[in-house]
This record gives sequence, C-alpha cells and structure tokens, in this order.
Amino acid sequence: MERVQHSDSPQQRELLRVCRIGRAQGLKGEVNVYLFTDEPEYRFAPDSVLYTRDGGEEYVVEHARTHNNRWIVKFDRLGDRNAAEAVNGLELFGEPDDPEDMLEEDAWYPKDLVGLEARLADGNGLGLPDGQVVGKVVDVIDGAQSLLKIRLANPVRDEATGEVTESTALVPFVDELVPDIDLEEGYLTIDSPGGLIPGI
Repeated sequence: MERVQHSDSPQQRELLRVCRIGRAQGLKGEVNVYLFTDEPEYRFAPDSVLYTRDGGEEYVVEHARTHNNRWIVKFDRLGDRNAAEAVNGLELFGEPDDPEDMLEEDAWYPKDLVGLEARLADGNGLGLPDGQVVGKVVDVIDGAQSLLKIRLANPVRDEATGEVTESTALVPFVDELVPDIDLEEGYLTIDSPGGLIPGI
C-alpha cells in the first residue's frame, strides 16, 4: 500500500514525534538521527516532509541511509556542516497515518492504547478464566522495547498491614504477550507468563 503525506496544513493536525537530530555527519549537511518511529524507511523516504513541533517549519528529506545501525539523513535546508550542527537536538514530527489504513494494517499509535481494558486472553497460559479483567492501560513507555503500564484492577496488598504494595504492572508490548487489540470494544488481551502480573 502506498502511503502519502496528508494535509497541507500540519498545524491543523496532531503531529507524531519521528526523530531527534544528532551530530553532523560529514561536510555536506547530513545528520545522524535518533529514532522515535518504527517506520524509518517510510518517514525518511525521499521527499518526505517532517516538521518542527509547532508545524511551522518543514524539513524535506533529500536522501537517507543507514550506517552501523544508525540512520543518517540529508534534509533539503541543511546545506553544509555548519547548518547541520546548528540543529543538533531538534526534534522533528510527522503527520499521522490515515486511521482506516492503520486499521487494515493492524497498527496503532500509543495514545490509542491508553485507556483500554486489559483482559486475560482466551486459553491463556495461566489457566485462568478467559476475559478476566487485569486492569487498565494507563501509559505506553517507549524504549528499546515498548511497555504497557497497566493499573491493576486488584492491587496487591500486604497481608499484615493491608497496604497496597503493587498497583501497576509493566507488560512488554509484543504479539506473544498481547495477542489481541480491539479499539472499537475498548480492550486488549494479555497472555501472561506466571509472575509478570502481580497477584496473578
């Protein structure tokens, strides 16, 4: 499926963080970038447009390449090393994909997952009832591996004092552990190994 840039007015849309510009690479205006996207081939395709946080400035990709697992990008407005060094630390943003296209591709943005009810998957490995409510997704933590932060429906309490000792769980956001997501119905399922979710 071909992806396209969407509106002519990025200020009207919610922009998604794509990368942070790092140090200059060479003398011709190329820069190293730190990724916040899992679609670098799409976001850094020639003629792709990225924006500053407020949508006020455009950075058009001339070309991009990888070197030692790093992405190096040449933007049209960075003509030399001095220009590249001047934007070190600048974060760039892209327009969201079309929601219908994302549904077809089983893709989600982190903000879509916050607020979903977390339930145990059918036939889960713990042998607990299918659909048992675990809690609610309250955050998605980005890192080397995305984690779902789930506020537990039944916090763990100290037997002696009755005080809550654990009220949240962190679940790696991978297909094996989160097999189903239903945005329309407002839930996702978890197939958790023992010990991952406190109290279960």
